[in-house]
Amino acid sequence: MNFNWDFVKHWKIYFLISGVILVFGLTVLPIFGLNLGVDFEGGSRLDIHVGKSVTQQEMTAFIEEQGLVPNTTQLAADGEYVIMRFTEEIGKERLAALRQALQETYGEQANIQESTVDPTFARELASKAFIGVLVASVGIAIYVMIRFEYRFAIAALISLFHDALIVIAFFALLRIEVDLTFIVAVLTVVGYSINDTIVIFDRIRENMKTTKLKQVEDYQRLVNESIRQTLARSVNTLVTVVFMAAALFILGPDSIRNFSLAMLIGLISGGYSSIFIASQIWFLWRSRDLRKRK
Repeated sequence: MNFNWDFVKHWKIYFLISGVILVFGLTVLPIFGLNLGVDFEGGSRLDIHVGKSVTQQEMTAFIEEQGLVPNTTQLAADGEYVIMRFTEEIGKERLAALRQALQETYGEQANIQESTVDPTFARELASKAFIGVLVASVGIAIYVMIRFEYRFAIAALISLFHDALIVIAFFALLRIEVDLTFIVAVLTVVGYSINDTIVIFDRIRENMKTTKLKQVEDYQRLVNESIRQTLARSVNTLVTVVFMAAALFILGPDSIRNFSLAMLIGLISGGYSSIFIASQIWFLWRSRDLRKRK
């Protein structure tokens, strides 16, 4: 690892990389929208255990024969499990008839688990989830403002929104379902990202006490030295948590795969923004204030 790398000098490249990803993702978002799950749109979800390998076309045809039209169909465990989502609510009588038909076709081992969310409750849940993420982000910014200064707080807040938007952009682009576990993943990423950012900010603040800051170059050296001093810690932490998220994504059950993917994308973005985005924003702001005073 090159510890003599100038982390501030190439800030335009870092911002350009993030900007391209965000612009592309946020351009796709209004066109395709998020693939909202039952938790946020309402309707029913069927988790079908067939007990033997089936194809998506086969199960879709079987369900349609029972008078139901699934919105999405997803296979898991080599086709032995099928996850189907419906915009309509499936009542108890239809569910019982469907379970009977499934067992008659595929055997007694076949079974269905159903979950239903009322559309009104789903909209309320989506609204509260958005408010929760917003309140958490603002609360973090207020803490950083009290603990450090307002420039650090704004830089940290921009970094947090950068990480959250990149996760959202990827999910919109890949058309992956967004459910409650996605919100949990985003909040976890926000917590990790702000923790890593504060470590660097704290080192910048400590180094400011022993550094004479009269020129823009002084601030540049300050930020570079602070990042270098915390770089090993940041990289080691990032590699550890990324390995954990990757292991969950590859080896974990299908029920948490989307959660693991959101974590994986968000953790990489959080590590990147802590080193290459947040400190650079603070540096540019400080540099601008210094030039104005002069």
